Amino acid sequence: MNYIVFSIPLLLLNLNIDSVHCETKSQVKKLQIGIKKRIDNCTVKSTKGDLLHMHYTGKLEDGTVFDSSLDRSQPLTFTLGSGQVIKGWDQGLMGMCEGEKRKLVIPSDLAYGSRGSPPKIPAGATLIFEVELVKIEKKDEL
Repeated sequence: MNYIVFSIPLLLLNLNIDSVHCETKSQVKKLQIGIKKRIDNCTVKSTKGDLLHMHYTGKLEDGTVFDSSLDRSQPLTFTLGSGQVIKGWDQGLMGMCEGEKRKLVIPSDLAYGSRGSPPKIPAGATLIFEVELVKIEKKDEL
C-alpha cells in the first residue's frame, strides 16, 4: 500500500516535469545561423556600419509567411548594426558576402519580443528568415 501512495505523487511529478519540458523545448533560446549558399573566394564581408541590400522572406514557426522583399521585387536597404532592423538581423548578417544566402532562426527577444508586431507577428514569436545579401556598400565608401 505504501508503494502505491508513493507512486502516484511521483507519477504526477513526472507528468508535470514532462509538461514543462515540452513547453520550453520548442522555444528557441539563441540566434541560429545556417549557411544556405556559400560564396567561394569572398574578399569583402559585411561589417557594422555597411549599407546592405537584402532580399528576404520572413516566416513564423508554422511556416506562415509574414513578409517578403521578393513580393515587391525590391531589396531592403539598411545600415548594419545601427538598430534599423531587429537585433537578430544586426547579429545574424555580420560577416556575409555578396550573393551569400542564410537561414536565420531568431528568438523572440532578438525580434519583436513580448509585444510582437500585430497583426502578422504574435507576441513571443520565433521568426525564421531566408535572406540573401544582394549588395554591400562599405561604410568607408559611403
